[in-house]
Amino acid sequence: MSNAIVQIDNVTKRYRGLQQPAVSQLSLQITEGSVFGLLGPNGAGKSTLVMMMCGLLRPDAGSISVLGQSVSNNGDDIRKHIGVAPQEIALFPTLTAYENLFYFGRMYGLDSAIIKDRIEYYLRTFDLLEKGRRRVQTFSGGMKRRLNLIAALLHHPKLIILDEPTSGVDVQSRNMILDFLTQLASQKTTIIYSSHFLAEAERICTHLAILDLGKMVVQGAPKWVLEKNPGSHDLEQLFIKLTGKNIRD
Repeated sequence: MSNAIVQIDNVTKRYRGLQQPAVSQLSLQITEGSVFGLLGPNGAGKSTLVMMMCGLLRPDAGSISVLGQSVSNNGDDIRKHIGVAPQEIALFPTLTAYENLFYFGRMYGLDSAIIKDRIEYYLRTFDLLEKGRRRVQTFSGGMKRRLNLIAALLHHPKLIILDEPTSGVDVQSRNMILDFLTQLASQKTTIIYSSHFLAEAERICTHLAILDLGKMVVQGAPKWVLEKNPGSHDLEQLFIKLTGKNIRD
């Protein structure tokens, strides 16, 4: 499709010394403005797939294009248009919120005046404006998580990759983040959303893929996926049905 932001075709990735491929003959497409849930138990291949999308790992077979460009050949250019909020808080604890965001803005190559405007806008949007001059080490988990997300948004990326964006936050922070992501997608920003909170995925994702052991188990719109798997009343039930009850560490 012409509006595909991410196109993954028959991709395989193996790590040396492991028999099982981390990703095996996987294909999927992510369209512009979608909130795409990348779901699966630990070890499913989600992190490997994300690193390949960002050009940080090369697939052993198959091809990946992002924003219409081959990741293998244009990784540096593609990364300028991607924002990543990792599960680990990627902030400097001894710097203030403002100092952290100004650092990331300069790293993205933004002009100082633009950085200042965007910092004020996002701090206000995420109810952090009055905390902007406080050191991050004094922040609660929810405040850090919101600031972590802002750091990925400053350069107005076309594609945002979020790994557990609501981990360790309270109900109010979670609701604020999810509402913001839904609004962002309505403005044609594409979001890849990886989480173990399946009720959240069911709430905000327009499409999703469930991976297990490096392979695609199912993909499609949440409602369609549930309709095609009778007996599962919600995404969590379907997830257990498709990936099993064994603990994955």
